[in-house]
Amino acid sequence: MANKNNNDVVIIELDKPRELRFGHKALKKMSASTGKSVEDMESEMDFEELEQIFLYGLEKDARANGETLTLDMMEDILDCAPSYQYLMDKFQEAIKIAMGSMVTEGNAMEAPKLNRAGRRAK
Repeated sequence: MANKNNNDVVIIELDKPRELRFGHKALKKMSASTGKSVEDMESEMDFEELEQIFLYGLEKDARANGETLTLDMMEDILDCAPSYQYLMDKFQEAIKIAMGSMVTEGNAMEAPKLNRAGRRAK
């Protein structure tokens, strides 16, 4: 697991301390499963989407620790959070880190859109 003093790491206290990270693979899975942009997810997310998104954000930590997380496990894991607001704050913190290089002084560049149909047509 990454060093807790590393500013690019978001540690979330759930059933145990876990690293929440939204790398390229997690962001791509989030977009494909929800059909939403990161901005849309930050403003509106249902409980099933929340479980799915956190699954993607916790997968790398789980693999590094010899775990295999499943969607069925996420409800119980997320229940360990002190509040829904805590989950949303950690999500936003991890997304900010993931998208940080795409943000310039007051202007957020939009993340690439997933275009599976266009990619398949080539």
